[in-house]
Amino acid sequence: MPTIFTRIIEGDLPGTFVWRDDRCVAFLSVNPLRPGHTLVVPIAEIDHWLDCPGDLRDHLFEVAQRIGKAIEHAWQPERVGLMIAGLEVPHLHIHVVPIWGVHDLDFANAARSVTREELDDAASRITEGLSQLPRS
Repeated sequence: MPTIFTRIIEGDLPGTFVWRDDRCVAFLSVNPLRPGHTLVVPIAEIDHWLDCPGDLRDHLFEVAQRIGKAIEHAWQPERVGLMIAGLEVPHLHIHVVPIWGVHDLDFANAARSVTREELDDAASRITEGLSQLPRS
């Protein structure tokens, strides 16, 4: 049975994408810790990050870094946090979040819902930031 992330990747469920290549996608969290909270997800269904092949792991972190730089450009946070928790969905995903303090990474503070306009605004800001980065 496909994971919820696979269903989003395949278009069976809606997602607000800011990145897609042949190995991974990045889309906005629907329960963000902060505006701009993005998930970097491999297309392959890998449950635990410890099982991720090294070349894919490196690619995921390169994409997460690019997303992080775009988030930094868009929100100018104190830091851009990165976290792999993996408890909610059995499909590897990297959280990339603009943060001003460690409390910004507490899932108890996640938004219960966001509007389409908020997601679209965050996606626009991230894609604008990505467009400012040199091609790799």
